[in-house]
Amino acid sequence: MNPSHRQVIALTCSTTWVKGVAEMFKAVGLDVPALFAEAGMDIGILNDPHASYATEKLCALWKIAAARSNNPAIGLSAPEVTTPAIFDVVGYAMMSSENLYASLERLICYLRLVTDAATIELTEVEDGYWFKLAINGDMQKNVPRQRFDFNLITLVTFCRWVTRQDIRPLVVEFTHPEPVDRAPYEKAFRCPLRFGAPDNRIFLSKADISTPLPSSNPSLASLHDRYANERLGRLDQHRIRAKTQELIMRRLADGEPLRADIASALCISERTLQRRLQDEGTSFQELVEHTRYSLAQQYLGQHQLPISEAVFLLGFTDQSALFRACKRWFNMSPKQYRNHLLLTR
Repeated sequence: MNPSHRQVIALTCSTTWVKGVAEMFKAVGLDVPALFAEAGMDIGILNDPHASYATEKLCALWKIAAARSNNPAIGLSAPEVTTPAIFDVVGYAMMSSENLYASLERLICYLRLVTDAATIELTEVEDGYWFKLAINGDMQKNVPRQRFDFNLITLVTFCRWVTRQDIRPLVVEFTHPEPVDRAPYEKAFRCPLRFGAPDNRIFLSKADISTPLPSSNPSLASLHDRYANERLGRLDQHRIRAKTQELIMRRLADGEPLRADIASALCISERTLQRRLQDEGTSFQELVEHTRYSLAQQYLGQHQLPISEAVFLLGFTDQSALFRACKRWFNMSPKQYRNHLLLTR
């Protein structure tokens, strides 16, 4: 096998989400068309529900808005009421759920209809649930704090709206340093805050997360689920290979990726994943091999990176496994291939 190169995966956000951001900018007096033009975003597609924007341009938009407004806390200017519209069809599926937990589970399952640039995790611990938000790929470190602020407060205000309760997280954590002025954060979240944390996340009590939703409707929930799954199916017809490879890349450092885990992350069955990959002329194992091959070229080309670290990053159990793979890919040992790269540059 001689895979050619690592596939570049474009990450995007739906226009429905970006429209909510734009409406907030307009409400605080910013010139939205000028902001979009400066960020290189086509404002003409903003009302097209089937269009999307590149996530790096959305990051640029947030940076420009923070500078033009001279308000580092502009991300917290989101309206106090967040309706389902900003989440597109996902919001209506969430709204018809039995309780807040089921609502958040649907957001996780259908998140790719809103954005494929983010990952959400809901983790149960003894005293409650952590709701963690991350931006995919290498962009995490370049995301302006205002974007995370907006995303987190939008999630909290939606929880309050959909439950008709004054949901107050037990704590909200931010990766960015503590701001000079904490007041906008305290007013928005109305709960303890921690800054400089490892993750951007919200801690909800078990009582709050089990709150029944007044808008719960099993028949509507089933209808919205069918529609959302149809949308996901159409989306995945063109992107299942790229999305699978992206998930493999993100999980390699945790060891050999399992097809069942990847299928679960994609909210499809193992059999469906296998069939769709076959339709695109590949298989799960071939994608694992291709991804490792591409990343091995990069890692072994970084002479400051110890080979033992490359073993870990590629998800191999030991150096002998990497040795065998390099013999298969390059007909050389890892050290020989590293020297080869040095000589050919």
